[in-house]
Amino acid sequence: MRHLKAGRRLSRTTEHRLAMLRNLVTSLLEKERVETTHPKAKEARQWAEKIITLAKRGDLHARRQTMAVVRSKKVVAKLFGELRERFQERPGGYTRIIPVGIRHGDGAPMSILELVDRPEQLPKAKKKKAAAG
Repeated sequence: MRHLKAGRRLSRTTEHRLAMLRNLVTSLLEKERVETTHPKAKEARQWAEKIITLAKRGDLHARRQTMAVVRSKKVVAKLFGELRERFQERPGGYTRIIPVGIRHGDGAPMSILELVDRPEQLPKAKKKKAAAG
């Protein structure tokens, strides 16, 4: 029985799972949107919520705890700067999971994990060349 055993194993060893989730959370905080399998998104969401809550605290100990997970100084600077200001008034729920369908190769359910309140980045419209006639 696995009473009080929190978290998903994701069919990986402990070292591989922790490294994968650290990379996924780092990518999420850097790009603010990642596409992954649904179980990985649900697990990474828990990590990301805790990291953003640490950033809102803003002290040195919180920054060091964040560096133990994120491992990218550029992303930590963004987290304690831009993202901290964006989520300062929000009491929680910094991420959303959007199901997008099934992966063709193995039938795995895919999802998009993204930060809420992110500035929409619209694709640039291509300009048509004027016909010279």
